Amino acid sequence: MTEETPTGSPTATPLQAVLTRRADAETCADPSSVMTLLGESGEALGGFTSYRSAFTEGAVGAPAHFHTRATELFFVISGSLRVLVGEEITVLDEGDFLAVPPGTPHAFAAAPGATADVLFVFTPGMGRFDYLRLLGRVMRGEADAKEIAESAERFDNHYVDSPVWRAVLEASA
Repeated sequence: MTEETPTGSPTATPLQAVLTRRADAETCADPSSVMTLLGESGEALGGFTSYRSAFTEGAVGAPAHFHTRATELFFVISGSLRVLVGEEITVLDEGDFLAVPPGTPHAFAAAPGATADVLFVFTPGMGRFDYLRLLGRVMRGEADAKEIAESAERFDNHYVDSPVWRAVLEASA
């Protein structure tokens, strides 16, 4: 791949195709979901991180959080995912797409009585696979939850309190 420099001469770009075969994809499992790590590229020219999560019925997903630099994209492959965006709760069903811009508090969980299979993409990328691996270890009791809080800046994942999301989860319990 080439691109034009300001003077018009072509230069090689650091972009490369990323291909992950299903059989080669790494998975991270916890008690309520299986994450399949699909691909990520560096931060050069934006980059991305993409993974697929299969949530069991009743899976808690992610608590309220926001990203300062990344846009998080959701595509529901099957099932239903309950999502908080700002202060609004909505349910995404099969085929629905959602893009959450930086700075917007959001959370997600399998919708009541449903499983969910969801494709996630973050852009720009920033080595989030290490965060997903850490999250799996914490959920399985193999690592301390304080490691997640300590990694907030590194992975651009900042947890916040959401009374709206807490109330929805409590009502579902």
